[in-house]
Amino acid sequence: MTAPTPRAIRPAQGRLGVLLPGMGAVATTFMAGVESVRRGLALPIGSVTQMGTIRLGKRTDNRSPKIKDFVPLAKLDDIVFGGWDPIPDDAFTAATKAGVLEEKHIARIADFLKALKPMPAVFDQYYVKKLHGTNVKTGKTKRDLAEQLRADIRAFKAANKLDRLVMVWCASTEIFIQHSEVHASLAAFEKAMEANHPDIAPSMLYAWAALMEGVPFNNGAPNLTVDFPAMQELARQKGLPIAGKDFKTGQTLMKTVLAPMLKARMLGLSGWYSTNILGNRDGEVLDDPESFKTKEESKLGVLEHILQPSLYPDLYGKVYHKVRINYYPPRGDNKEGWDNIDIFGWLGYPMQIKVDFLCRDSILAAPIVLDLALLSDLAHRAGMSGIQEWLSFYFKSPMAAPGLTPEHDLFIQQTKFKNTLRYLMGEDQITHLGLEYYQSA
Repeated sequence: MTAPTPRAIRPAQGRLGVLLPGMGAVATTFMAGVESVRRGLALPIGSVTQMGTIRLGKRTDNRSPKIKDFVPLAKLDDIVFGGWDPIPDDAFTAATKAGVLEEKHIARIADFLKALKPMPAVFDQYYVKKLHGTNVKTGKTKRDLAEQLRADIRAFKAANKLDRLVMVWCASTEIFIQHSEVHASLAAFEKAMEANHPDIAPSMLYAWAALMEGVPFNNGAPNLTVDFPAMQELARQKGLPIAGKDFKTGQTLMKTVLAPMLKARMLGLSGWYSTNILGNRDGEVLDDPESFKTKEESKLGVLEHILQPSLYPDLYGKVYHKVRINYYPPRGDNKEGWDNIDIFGWLGYPMQIKVDFLCRDSILAAPIVLDLALLSDLAHRAGMSGIQEWLSFYFKSPMAAPGLTPEHDLFIQQTKFKNTLRYLMGEDQITHLGLEYYQSA
């Protein structure tokens, strides 16, 4: 058998800028965590790129290097942070207000965090009703605002002597926007920017500006943002990776583990009731019905895609799926995701599963931001452009090529993720067939 050929990958030389629209709880937790790791004060727990391993060859070969030692990723010491936020707080103040990290963990890197100040944001309260911003750009048209973002990107790159950039959206969930004619082509989209069309949300302006400046874009919210033909056209035109959407944390992470188990064992599902209690800025934003609609669409699609009711109507054809998000300020970032799952088994006998996940939203999201930044930079250097479906592992509502059903099963996503890394480095794919261990000579 001919050995696979490694893909040509430009080396990760020089400094990598990570630009973050939204410097709230998730972004400050991410930046504080990376700096703590760089200073030897913490481990990068939760980061697959930093702590995960990848098996190469047969099980008997005993080749399982760390991913960061296998593929040419940027080093943490080479990362430079920047971003935008409608609230003018520096990262130290923002992290303190967010209440995710304890004071002792913030104080030890206070000098670093205080130096990180957000650039004025493109922000419109029409799209995020619950937020009020004063650190905001002004312009006659949305195209003008997007051009200001492009100027910010160029200035940040020059000021910090950066070799490459990536962008990861860490800002709030916008109101629900459906595909329309303005999203159908790049020409239509750019014309709509000039006309200040209401279907062009701020997150789309960041994505357009990033791609126009040669910067890969990752969407950490359920917003439409890059999940439409015009932005995909631009990504292909510029030869840039795009990925999204909505970081897979908390409750949906659990669904993408439990639902595959039900289908694998052909156990039926009658209903799945999910409720969330959280009190951070995200919870406040989602207290608005229009923003909640965007999040709800992201969460509801998971079960249907995994369980495939059209193939298994007797098991999943009548599932009642309900999702609720409740803003409860005393809880802060310490979210509680509660699930009641009604299942049935042999001869139709009912059973129940109950899950109470007391999680920390930003603690789960921060390592995802790191991995996406490093992996989208890797994809760019490897010449991979357009939708990066292999990064679905990190998203609640993963993007896929037109006509394809997105894969939600966490374990299939993990296999695709690791096999893509093997493909890039010219290693054999792992199928887990394993017959070679049992066939006689």
